[in-house]
Amino acid sequence: MASSGSQQTPPYKPYRHIRTLRGHERAVSCVKFSNDGTLLASASLDKTLILWSSPDFTLVHRLIGHSEGVSDLAWSSDSHYICSASDDRTLRIWDARTPFDCLKILKGHSDFVFCVNFNPQSNLIVSGSFDETIRIWEVKTGKCVRVIRAHSMPVTSVHFNRDGSLIVSGSHDGSCKIWEASSGTCLKTLIDDKNPAVSFVKFSPNGKFILVATLDSTLKLWNYSTGKFLKIYSGHTNKVYCITSTFSVTNGKYIVSGSEDKCVYLWDLQQKTMVQKLEGHTDTAISVTCHPTENKIASAGLDGDRSIRIWHQD
Repeated sequence: MASSGSQQTPPYKPYRHIRTLRGHERAVSCVKFSNDGTLLASASLDKTLILWSSPDFTLVHRLIGHSEGVSDLAWSSDSHYICSASDDRTLRIWDARTPFDCLKILKGHSDFVFCVNFNPQSNLIVSGSFDETIRIWEVKTGKCVRVIRAHSMPVTSVHFNRDGSLIVSGSHDGSCKIWEASSGTCLKTLIDDKNPAVSFVKFSPNGKFILVATLDSTLKLWNYSTGKFLKIYSGHTNKVYCITSTFSVTNGKYIVSGSEDKCVYLWDLQQKTMVQKLEGHTDTAISVTCHPTENKIASAGLDGDRSIRIWHQD
């Protein structure tokens, strides 16, 4: 074994397809593993969410209640709750345990709710909408505590940093902005181009960096404090959809993203080199999620596919 002090990258072990999950009747829009790794949640344009058990990937429960398609979902830190964002202009908070009740309906957005996340303390939810606003909601009461007129086009992505003090947002207007969660003040505009549209943003696990996807088939890793970008990841196709990407940290550090060429891509975070392209979906791979402790990836396919594929690294 290399000593802990060395920066030697271990040889890359490829992921292989182990399961295909079918349960949705329309495009699967989002997949996310719970933070404790015991459940996988999927959201769909069929208006439902499904909870799947991990590791055996059996269907545990279907969450029914939204009147239009669901675009995004988020887990609370303790893995007890799910929040879903829908084209019906609402968000719903669900109990992820028996009896899987819908506990709150969050109303206030005036157009499709497209993205959602809990803060790490999980007392607040942030949402972004086609109404161009970001809303912050109190989990306990379901009340909206702040409306931020954030962008000039649909908000595609919202995410809290590690301590919950900051929110990053991206929009079709081409900008990526950092907000103070407590006041709703814009602290920094990281990108302010008209083109290309910003399709996805996410803080790195340590909170120092922001991963930004744009509709010119590019992923960039930005340093939040300096406002400079450090790395570019490319080779995938992303010109139309808001495809999610994420950090894989269970065995080496990688960037994982879906793609419009129906594949899932993995890049070495430091070297920026593409290390693997996972083939099998029959439509755009729109969403990817990494298991918190095991070397597993789940990916979701759009309407020509409608499946979730599970990939495992031996």
